[in-house]
Amino acid sequence: MLDSWLSDRSRTFNSSGIRKVFDLGAKLSDPINLSIGQPDFDMPELAHQGAIEAIQAGKSSYTPTQGIAPLLARIQSDVDAKYNDSDRKVFITSGTSGGLLLAALAFLNPGDEVILFDPYFVMYESLTKMVGAVPVCIDTYPDYNYDVQKVADAITPKTKMILFNSPANPTGHVASREEVESIAKLAKEKNIILISDEIYHSYSNGEFYSPAEFNSDVLVLDGFSKSHGMPGWRIGFAHGPSEMIQTMLKFQQYTFVCAPHVAQLAVLKAYDADLSDHFTAYRKKRDMLIEGLSDLYDLGNPTGAFYMFPKVPWGTGTTFVEKAITKYKMLIIPGNVFSRRDECFRLSYSASVEMIERGIDALRKLAKDPD
Repeated sequence: MLDSWLSDRSRTFNSSGIRKVFDLGAKLSDPINLSIGQPDFDMPELAHQGAIEAIQAGKSSYTPTQGIAPLLARIQSDVDAKYNDSDRKVFITSGTSGGLLLAALAFLNPGDEVILFDPYFVMYESLTKMVGAVPVCIDTYPDYNYDVQKVADAITPKTKMILFNSPANPTGHVASREEVESIAKLAKEKNIILISDEIYHSYSNGEFYSPAEFNSDVLVLDGFSKSHGMPGWRIGFAHGPSEMIQTMLKFQQYTFVCAPHVAQLAVLKAYDADLSDHFTAYRKKRDMLIEGLSDLYDLGNPTGAFYMFPKVPWGTGTTFVEKAITKYKMLIIPGNVFSRRDECFRLSYSASVEMIERGIDALRKLAKDPD
């Protein structure tokens, strides 16, 4: 009976492969967990204080759809200072994923083509299919760089949107100024919506560039889940041309209504918290992995986020990860969760130093254990 009730859109994508790994991990005792896609540090004490004060003050009501005025003003001030664009407006979303959904609902029609860079964040392909649009994947192997000529070659009369992510999940690639500027200008020239997912912008080992610096029509999605260790609080934000923002707000009214009130106040309190020590620690943990594994694995060039996407030294990504879990009690994510290929795996260094040391030891043994 259930099968006859399912919508056509529910048949266009499967459950996340990441969740399947988490389910396997739940059955293991003291696993080496290098699969986590969230910070391993707690949110700032200021955020705790803000949330407690909000709860004690009874801040359990709806907020305006666009978010509370003080938080909007803080973010808008930063956006104005960076972009100097009077038409670039901000609103608060229920996480960056909520912003992606609103953008898909607001701007994509069935049959529209959406350019993705493979490997890609798992939500991009499924969300595209969910609204009836068509994902068009551009292969970025083996170095995960963004080739503007490949983008230009993939554009057709049906191309409506490009989804751009830097620093990138799952590869850790941070796009150069040349990559960012060339894609931003191409989208402008071809009148294609360019969405820049910048949720990992705080995790960059070098200069970070936003496409919105080179194209005033770019829609930027960002948030506090990764930068402030608050993924479960679901506070993101979007900024872009006012007409785009107003259209997304229309959809927010009839879906999320607003982002959580208490969480907005917690973010407001912690907005200027100094978290630089955490970002420095993550770079050191990345360097530990590079030093410990680069002689056995092709790691790509992970310079941002808190991931790397190594090529497996034997087998497929799926078979490699199966052995990692069953024999070495190590949780990593097979590459085909993020890609049309199955030759890599995602490794997260959002873990303790001790966990990473255990992971390096297990991965070195696993590289030499193909049978």
